[in-house]
Amino acid sequence: MDKGKIFTLIKEYFLMTVGMFLYSFGWIGCIVPAGGVGGGASGFSLVVCTALSQHLGIDIQLGTMVFVVNGLLLIAAGFIVGWNFGIKTLFTVAFMSVALNFWQTLLEGVNLFEGLDPVLAVILGGMFSGAGVALAFMQGGSTGGVDIIAMIINKYRTVSYGKILRYVDGTVIASSLLVGFGLAAVIYGFIMTAVIGYTVDMLMSGNQQSNQVFIFSKDFERIRQVLIENAHRGVTLLNSEGGYTREDSKVVMVVCRKRETSNVLKLVKEIDGDAFISVGSVMGVYGRGFEALSKI
Repeated sequence: MDKGKIFTLIKEYFLMTVGMFLYSFGWIGCIVPAGGVGGGASGFSLVVCTALSQHLGIDIQLGTMVFVVNGLLLIAAGFIVGWNFGIKTLFTVAFMSVALNFWQTLLEGVNLFEGLDPVLAVILGGMFSGAGVALAFMQGGSTGGVDIIAMIINKYRTVSYGKILRYVDGTVIASSLLVGFGLAAVIYGFIMTAVIGYTVDMLMSGNQQSNQVFIFSKDFERIRQVLIENAHRGVTLLNSEGGYTREDSKVVMVVCRKRETSNVLKLVKEIDGDAFISVGSVMGVYGRGFEALSKI
């Protein structure tokens, strides 16, 4: 591995680390003190921690519970869809738990935004968390939770990621009513979820869910192979002819989720740094792994 690749690898893991610190601060520094709750693995873990503390007197740090929840989901996904998780996803999931416990210990008994309207605190927390998630996504990492659930569900049935996200987050937020959270906390939860989603969309350029990528390169065969094996995305090879050279070639076309685009571009760059790439947002994607055509 040359120095350039080593530097890139260090930069990616550094940015994922910063992202998880931002994400965790959003939860521990803003959302929890404001009495809010959220969706995903972190929201579910907060509900479980609250239930254990109220009914059994067992106090468990939020990061520890997040690690347990994500660990169980990863094990289940491993048996169901295979053990093909990337190192970056495992790192992000593990470090998120460490960061949550770090902030919870550091800020114990401290409310940094005391006096601030709870809604504004929740919005601020959503912005911090969304920025952290976006940083992790752009480096090829994943925060687990809904991503893992979507992977398991799509093994048996084609359901869009957005729909799974809405259902899971809605269920988790609503379940907080069962452990003593009030209606205000539920409303805060939906506000925070919306803010996180919007922040991620903004930071990852655009508000479309999926991107269509056209890759022009002489190494199209190697690019095709690496996208299938490493990005786990199907590709299409289109016949093409150079307008100037009149040489026959192939164009690699791949449709991927917006959060996966950065990883696709990095994989292509590793093979051909001079490749010509066109990325466009698409309004709708239907078929396996996306929205089911039968549901239109």
